[in-house]
Amino acid sequence: MADSISLPSVTGNSTKTINILLINPNGTSSMTEACLRSLQDTLPPHCTVTGFTSPKPAPSAIEGHLDGVLSSAAAIRAIIPIASKYDAFLVACFSQHPLINALREELSGPVIGIMEASLYASRMLGGRLGIVATGGRSKVMHEDAIRYYGFSGFSVGCETTNLGVLELERLPREKVLGLVGEAAGRLVNEKGADCIALGCAGMTEMKIRCEEAVGSKDATAQVIDGVGVGVQILIGL
Repeated sequence: MADSISLPSVTGNSTKTINILLINPNGTSSMTEACLRSLQDTLPPHCTVTGFTSPKPAPSAIEGHLDGVLSSAAAIRAIIPIASKYDAFLVACFSQHPLINALREELSGPVIGIMEASLYASRMLGGRLGIVATGGRSKVMHEDAIRYYGFSGFSVGCETTNLGVLELERLPREKVLGLVGEAAGRLVNEKGADCIALGCAGMTEMKIRCEEAVGSKDATAQVIDGVGVGVQILIGL
């Protein structure tokens, strides 16, 4: 009966182009390239995402507050002269990165970070968020940021892989994927998370393995990649 009911619909035909600058605040260009690869199958044809890697003396990875400050200073000096070419800006570092508010002070286009994007998406998709972090310092920083953003009541905390950011690329792929999957499994099976956020831009291509690790016939947790959802939020904004 429902199949015979004619419902109104609309198909979009906007041709307005949207140019987004994906900002990797650290100095590791391979991480920027991995973020771009992860977006290719989900971008609408009218949207272009350009990757930016912070120039020297930016640190090669961001694993603490000092790295955040140094990378922000290196990045913003290079971004401001080219910012007029872009409509929106994604800071691809899973943290309360100082570059986010610095760019908001200077630019008129929307600026969001991938941690913010993940947190907001998690509240729309589930009730309890868990984060797969790299190491112990990142775990502490993420949990502090969750309180700052006002999501403490919806978080089960973090589980770590005990890896450094750069080890996500340097170690054998299967070992890294296994550790990420195990951390995600602990969040779901031991702590009751129904949304898992990948807590590093370097994990962006690991979403499928996480989904396999936390999926079952009885329950499946949503896995959120802040790079992908961040771009989609910026398109909407």
